[in-house]
Amino acid sequence: MKLIQILTQSRLLKGIAVCFFIYSSNAFAQNYPNKPITIVVPFNAGGDADQSARNLATVAQNVLKQPIIVTNKSGASGAIGSQFVKDALPDGYTLLMARVGSQSVLPAMKSDLSYKWNDFTFIGLLELNPVVCVVHPESPYKTFEDLTKAISSQPGKLNYSSSGPGTILNFGPQLILQTLKLKPDAAVNISYKGGSEAVVAVLAKEVDFSCGNLTSALTQINSGKLRALVVTTPDRVKDIPSVPTAKEVGMPQLEAIVGWSALYGPPKLSSEIVAKWVDVLVVADKDANWQAGNARYGGIPRILSPADTEKFAASQYVSYSKLSTQLGIK
Repeated sequence: MKLIQILTQSRLLKGIAVCFFIYSSNAFAQNYPNKPITIVVPFNAGGDADQSARNLATVAQNVLKQPIIVTNKSGASGAIGSQFVKDALPDGYTLLMARVGSQSVLPAMKSDLSYKWNDFTFIGLLELNPVVCVVHPESPYKTFEDLTKAISSQPGKLNYSSSGPGTILNFGPQLILQTLKLKPDAAVNISYKGGSEAVVAVLAKEVDFSCGNLTSALTQINSGKLRALVVTTPDRVKDIPSVPTAKEVGMPQLEAIVGWSALYGPPKLSSEIVAKWVDVLVVADKDANWQAGNARYGGIPRILSPADTEKFAASQYVSYSKLSTQLGIK
């Protein structure tokens, strides 16, 4: 009899605890936010993800009436910062500036990665970042055809900068080599810490070319410090209208390589908090300053709902899984 009473009391206490948790969680979400929010960028300052986070922060703090702190936790191709957010409390005060490399490419290629592509709460896609191949303005390669001919005629001589094997900056050149029916080492990969450093390597003439997100290179292209040879978008980019598309240079396969930024939260982030950030993104989509910020660094606005963001992320994961197998990149 006593055992039955103990079990009954135990169930009652658990029920009360669950009800209290639900009540307190709802009350917490209604008061959110009441302190500064941190957006973790899993890459170095100055790069694509960093610029996207800071552009969003300007709008978000006006809407949410709280400071938005952008912090960089780089390393392991974005895995360190991503894991940090995955392990964070689902209270809405630690969010992730998700990128194609850390959220699609790495999970697609690294079976022992500590997180999966869908181990986060999807809040919204922000923008797409075309990939552009660039050379130094003093380079003898005036066109994309000049570059591919040089690689084909001198396998192993030319090199390119990337943010490491298995990153989007490596996928572009490797897809070019495969399309040219060349071996993976026909152009030599030189790894740097991130996209901005990869661009600096071209500026410093440390490498012959680089294929990275337009975000990192647009300012230098427009100032004449870099020469753009091709973009991976189906249509020409309005900020660099003279640069041909992959299809125009006879390599439509490159359209598969595109960068993007999205806002993710830790697992089990409440729907109420997600809804507040969805409202922020709705405002951002119509905000002239946010649109101008995208234009400055070459981002193409593409706000999506949480559900559509998850579908987009799933398709990207599948695409890079296939590409990594096809290209033999590990």
